[in-house]
Amino acid sequence: MNKLTLAAAIAASLFSTSAIAGTAPDAKAVLNTYANIAYAGYEDSLNTAKALEAAIGALVAKPSDVTLAAAKTAWLAARVPYQQTEAYRFGNAIVDDFEGKVNAWPLDEGLIDYVDASYGTESDENPFFNANVIANAKLNVAGKMVDASNITKTLLAETLQEADEVEANVATGYHAIEFLLWGQDLNGTDAGAGNRPASDYDTANCTGGNCDRRAQYLTSVTALLVDDLVEITAAWAEGGAARAELADNGVAAIFTGLGSLSYGELAGERIKLGLMVHDPEEEHDCFSDNTHNSHYYDILGMQNVYTGSYTRVDGSVVEGPSVEDLLAAKNADLAKSLTANIAASVKAGADMVARAEGGEAYDQMIGEGNTEGNQVLQNVVDALIVQTKSLEKAVATLGLKAIEFEGSDSLDAPEKVAG
Repeated sequence: MNKLTLAAAIAASLFSTSAIAGTAPDAKAVLNTYANIAYAGYEDSLNTAKALEAAIGALVAKPSDVTLAAAKTAWLAARVPYQQTEAYRFGNAIVDDFEGKVNAWPLDEGLIDYVDASYGTESDENPFFNANVIANAKLNVAGKMVDASNITKTLLAETLQEADEVEANVATGYHAIEFLLWGQDLNGTDAGAGNRPASDYDTANCTGGNCDRRAQYLTSVTALLVDDLVEITAAWAEGGAARAELADNGVAAIFTGLGSLSYGELAGERIKLGLMVHDPEEEHDCFSDNTHNSHYYDILGMQNVYTGSYTRVDGSVVEGPSVEDLLAAKNADLAKSLTANIAASVKAGADMVARAEGGEAYDQMIGEGNTEGNQVLQNVVDALIVQTKSLEKAVATLGLKAIEFEGSDSLDAPEKVAG
C-alpha cells in the first residue's frame, strides 16, 4: 500500500461524506448504493484477477525472477479490491456461499504441492493432508482413488476443494495461488516470507519436481478464480440474484455484515486468536506476509459500506445515500459517534500497515514477547470492538429486526482457546 493511498484513506476516514440530521434517504436508495458499491468492488476484483491471470501466463511461458515478481505484484494488487468486498459477507447468503471458493483459509498446503519436512507426514483430521496433487497423477487417499492426471478447474473445484468435508483442504482461490507463488513461509515469527524459486516453473531446469504440473495447477486455479468472480459480479449487476436477495432482506443485511466482520471474524478469528496463541499460522496471507494489508482493506471496506462511498481502482468514486445518512436522521449524535469509531478503526489499521511497511511483518507482530507489536494489533481489536458496540446501538435505533453478529471464542470465551 503506497503512502499516498494510505494518507488519502485516512483523510477520508476522518470526514463523513453526507450525514445530515433530518434528511433521511429512502431505504431503497440506501440499498441501491450498497449494491452499486458491491458491483464495483467485485468488478474491480475481477479486473485485477484478469491482470493476475495474464501475469501468471507470462510466468508459466517464461519462468524467471522477473516474471515471478510480476505475478506476485499482480496478486498483491488483486487483494486490494477483493478484501474491501468482505463487508458483504454474513448479511448476504449468496456472498457467504461464494466466499469459501475464493478466500478460504487456513489451508493444508501439503494437499497441493511439496512441503518442508517440518510440515509432517500425516494428520488424524485430514487424510488429504499430504496428498501432493502436483506430484501425483493418481491419488490413493484413505482408500479413495482420485484421478489427477489433468489438473483441471473441475478437479480443483469439485473433487479437491474441501475434500472429505475438511475445511483445511483449500484447493482453490487466492490463498492456493499465493502458496504456489510464494511457497511456504518457514521463518516462524522471524523476518521473511515464502521464497519459492521461479525455477519451480522452469521445465528445462526444474526445481521442486513436476514443474509442468505445477504450472498446470497455477494456470487452472487462476482461471477458476476469474470464473468465480465473473459469477459474483453478475450477481450484483442490475437484475442480479444478489440484488434480489438484498431487496428481501433490507437494511438489516447491511448491519449484519458490518457487525459480524467487525467483531467475530476480524477482531476475533483473524487477529485476537493469533495474539493469544502467538502462532504465525494464524495470519490470513501467511505465505506472502501481506496480512496487514488484507486486514486494513477489510476495515476500509466496512467504512465504504457505512458511508456509502467506494473509491475504485481507477480512482473514480461510487457513492450515494448510506446507512450513515439513515442513522443521522434518527440520532445525529450516534451517527457521529459511529463515524468516529470507524475512523478510529481505520487509523488503528493504518498504524498496523505502517509498522509492517517499516520492516516488522504481521507474523512478527503476533510473536510471543513482542510487546509493542502485540499492542499495535490489540489496538485494532479494541477499536473494532468499540465500533461493534456502536453498530449494535445503531441497529436498535433504526428499529431493525433482531440481528445476531458473529462471535468468536477468542473474544467471548478465551478460556476455550489453547495458549
